[in-house]
Amino acid sequence: MEYRISPLSPAHLPEVDAIEVLCFEDPWSPRLLEEAVTGQNALCLGAFSPAGELAGYLLAAYVLDEGCVDNVAVRPELRRQGVASLLLEALAGMARSRGLAFLTLEVRASNLPAQRLYEKQGYRPVGRRKNYYSHPREDAILMTLELRNETEDPDA
Repeated sequence: MEYRISPLSPAHLPEVDAIEVLCFEDPWSPRLLEEAVTGQNALCLGAFSPAGELAGYLLAAYVLDEGCVDNVAVRPELRRQGVASLLLEALAGMARSRGLAFLTLEVRASNLPAQRLYEKQGYRPVGRRKNYYSHPREDAILMTLELRNETEDPDA
């Protein structure tokens, strides 16, 4: 299926919240989701089916030249169809166009499928955050995607 990637707006929040509750043991509150989507430095994207239904979303934000992926979620019945990859690719493009140097994210140490997905997108493990997650308590693997070529002038 073809998906259209576009920025999320407050109108999408009910669908975002529904997916959030389906996908996470400790979901973000509707208020936190709204703050993420409407934040001044938000980079929040949705993957929409041809019928306009939200298949998945990505919540990210940036400060100066640093971006942070806060959440990636795909409806359980639509997983393994490339939705998350499309969202991550679109985010990388947006981040590059804004001149960001890198994107970071945390992923559960036990979530090997997600780690493989991020590695396919160019993210590399750079650290570990002890007991980062609760419900259940677990370490996070910190991963980074470098967006600037080492030979690029960061002031250009």
